Amino acid sequence: MTPEQLQHQLATLIANWESECVEFKDANDNFSTSDIGKYFSALSNEVNLRAREAGWLVFGVDNKTRRVIGTTYRENPERLHSLKQQLAQGTDPSVSFRDIHELQTQEGRVVLFEIPAAPRGIPIAWNGHHYAR
Repeated sequence: MTPEQLQHQLATLIANWESECVEFKDANDNFSTSDIGKYFSALSNEVNLRAREAGWLVFGVDNKTRRVIGTTYRENPERLHSLKQQLAQGTDPSVSFRDIHELQTQEGRVVLFEIPAAPRGIPIAWNGHHYAR
């Protein structure tokens, strides 16, 4: 996605706000991989149930005020994208993000995790547990 497309996607997500398929977090650098895995499982499973293509976990947006506040979560690109492998190792069946997008806004950096739908009839588990919203 281009920066303009990402900006539009972020604006659309904020306008429609949180749902079974979208979650916002302010998220700092110590946001746990385990919690990301739980959100991944829940969002992926809900996206499948709602017949959507993707769900979103968005870091850098205050989930109370709906304002972009920026995030310092894994600012090193290699460290950020290593999360794909970490998720693939903890999910069953093994799956990971469709993509991890970084967007620099005037208010700060936003990370948008694009989560694919679970395969039809096969829920995604994180570390042996199936999560839902």
